Amino acid sequence: MKKVSLRLAIVGLFLMLLGLAAFAAEGGAASTGSKPSTVTKKSTTSRKVSESPAVTKKIVKRRSRRRRYVERFYTSSFADDVTSGDVIAGEDPVVRQAAIDALGNMNGTVVAIDPSSGRILAMVNQKLALSEGAEPCSTIKLSVALAGLSENLVNKDTMVPLTRRTKMNLTKALAVSNNLYFETLGRKLGFDKVQYYARQFGLGELAGWNIEGEHLGVYPSQPLDAKLGGVGKMCSFGESVSMTPLQLGALVGAIANGGTLYYLQHPMTQDAVAGFQPVVKRKLDIAPYLPDLMEGMSGAVDYGTARTVHYNFSEEQILGKTGTCSNNGTRFGWFASFANTQQGKIVVVVFLRGGRQVYGPKAAELAGRMYRNLYDHSYFAGPATSVPATAGAQQ
Repeated sequence: MKKVSLRLAIVGLFLMLLGLAAFAAEGGAASTGSKPSTVTKKSTTSRKVSESPAVTKKIVKRRSRRRRYVERFYTSSFADDVTSGDVIAGEDPVVRQAAIDALGNMNGTVVAIDPSSGRILAMVNQKLALSEGAEPCSTIKLSVALAGLSENLVNKDTMVPLTRRTKMNLTKALAVSNNLYFETLGRKLGFDKVQYYARQFGLGELAGWNIEGEHLGVYPSQPLDAKLGGVGKMCSFGESVSMTPLQLGALVGAIANGGTLYYLQHPMTQDAVAGFQPVVKRKLDIAPYLPDLMEGMSGAVDYGTARTVHYNFSEEQILGKTGTCSNNGTRFGWFASFANTQQGKIVVVVFLRGGRQVYGPKAAELAGRMYRNLYDHSYFAGPATSVPATAGAQQ
């Protein structure tokens, strides 16, 4: 009996020691009926220890990386009366009203051009349309694409390597406005060729023929600094370039008519309209390359960045190119396009300024609204008319 009792005592002592160890490990927790606050206090203390200054600094740094840069804009996207001061006696009243209704109260301008003659049919907000212009954003890709096609570097099907695993052809690059594609193409061309073709297409010179108040855009004589992206950035969204709505309209007019770059004219009276004579600036050798270019411009409207045109209009083929960028607190939204109809063509350039409400697809949406207005007024129902051209001095 004594041996049994001794053994039981030893076992009891061993179990008691195990219980005390468990109690200490849990900080005196529920096994003895201790208050839960003891556990809470311990866990709080351990959290304070783990969040040492070094660890806290790492956490803050990690969180700061997640914060996205928020751009601030200081220019209003809206305006009360964009037509104030416009001279309209020589404009087409149907086209002008369609442009006014499409623009609404947006801070921008709409320029409509007859590509077969260079006549400005309507220019809403003439003060902005004739200004020094702005960064062309992705609309510069039209000039770069034509340069690449002219130099036989690419055609619409050429797959250009962009990364180790991705390639893209010209059609899709224009449709979705891929910056990396045009940066790559621009570097292959080099600044001298990029500049040469841009100037041939009318950038850096007045687009109008004796249009009072027209300002000159800027095409630099030197490439953008390599630290800022060099010629690649110039070709992807027009960094360091300033283009006017008239210059862009004249270029798209040449694309629409097969290669004739007209001086744009803005008749001021009905007598001037009656005696209108086109003036050719120069003939561009781009006709063989236009089908490849137009496929990308058509893709932009059908499935790319300009598909917002179809919010309002889909009855006729529209080809175009959007552009979105910002500079010094102002965002720019561009859309350059033309309607390709059996009854004739009309070029529409929409240029917007402002804040977050401004971007290229918004400009395309407004252009679609204008085409809808024209269509509803049977503008595309009549036969196309043209005026014989007069060759003018080249600048």
